[in-house]
Amino acid sequence: MKDFKQVYLDNNATTALAPEVIDEMLPFFREHYGNPSSTYSFGSRVRDMLEKARALVAASINALPEEIIFTSCGTESDNTAIYSALEAYPGRRHIITTVVEHPAVLNFCRQMETRGYSVTYLKVDAHGKLDMESFADALGNDTAIVSIMYANNETGIVFPIEDIGRLIDSRNCPGGRILFHTDAVQAVGKVAVDVKKLNVDMLSLSGHKLHAPKGVGALYVRKGTPFYPYLIGGHQENGRRSGTENAASIAGLGKACELAGASLNEEAAYLRQLRDKLETAVISSCPGAIVNGRGTERLPNTSSISFEYIDGEAILMFLDSNGIYAASGSACSSGSGKPSHVLEAMSIPSSAIHGSIRFSLSRYNDASDIERLINVLPDVIKKLREISPLSGSFKCAH
Repeated sequence: MKDFKQVYLDNNATTALAPEVIDEMLPFFREHYGNPSSTYSFGSRVRDMLEKARALVAASINALPEEIIFTSCGTESDNTAIYSALEAYPGRRHIITTVVEHPAVLNFCRQMETRGYSVTYLKVDAHGKLDMESFADALGNDTAIVSIMYANNETGIVFPIEDIGRLIDSRNCPGGRILFHTDAVQAVGKVAVDVKKLNVDMLSLSGHKLHAPKGVGALYVRKGTPFYPYLIGGHQENGRRSGTENAASIAGLGKACELAGASLNEEAAYLRQLRDKLETAVISSCPGAIVNGRGTERLPNTSSISFEYIDGEAILMFLDSNGIYAASGSACSSGSGKPSHVLEAMSIPSSAIHGSIRFSLSRYNDASDIERLINVLPDVIKKLREISPLSGSFKCAH
């Protein structure tokens, strides 16, 4: 077996649990195993701990604790937000979203189309920027909800959520304000997110994207926003989400949000420096490499790089054999064999889309990880181009 340092560069798919998060969760597997809905003290102690976590999650996005609903994941939060808006406005049959959303939003909207709803899928330009003029034109009295992600999971490109919120506010629709939801799963814990400034009605986040466990998420619902539960059953979450709470994971999510808030600016600067080091090295060592969305506002940890005329899955295979782990796109769509819908929407050439790799960093990466990648990647690209009949005259320097 090869002796080398393993390098994990797929943190937009999932992150390692922070040690402090594990410590926060362990008591729930040992002594605090009561049902938080129970009236006796053994259960109410767990409920108190959940409320502590709720306050920490709320503080991380400048919300009120009562505006936070715990869910099982980002997908559930996204589905719930759109479903609730459609239930709140049964007379409205129009949804606005974008062509580059996560499948949790895109596929839910497509499902709603089969039920008679109309959906406007806003386009982006070659830099991944949203067509705001088309968005303004799409808003109408029949629009129930706008669902636009805060930051793209593949490219890291950040959307103008504040501007979108202001534009929605400027529309005076009979029967109530058009509701606004943002999927902030990739943003919370990486950049400052303030729901008051964003002026959103609902916001989704997920634990395993910020060093909390898988299987827990949250949905922010602004106070006063009409809300209809997606899961029907008991009275948990003040009747807004039925099912016994995942107490251990919720506690972990609260701790992860607290940790992220304590070092948000410093961590963002650190990750941006690492990402820029990675991109500069790749561009200089592999002629023809394209950084998708470069020059556009992006998350500090995310880099999508295309290598023309070679297969991204082959790149990943060679990296894997060297203990380096990255992704060819969204983890939720990997293995489908289909090209990235995000890069297609950005009009990236097909010769480059199939050779696209996403590198996503976390606080547990360091400069040695980038050096390890650069020691391996140029040779991988060179070998693959040598055997590609379409590679032309590309040469990698190394």
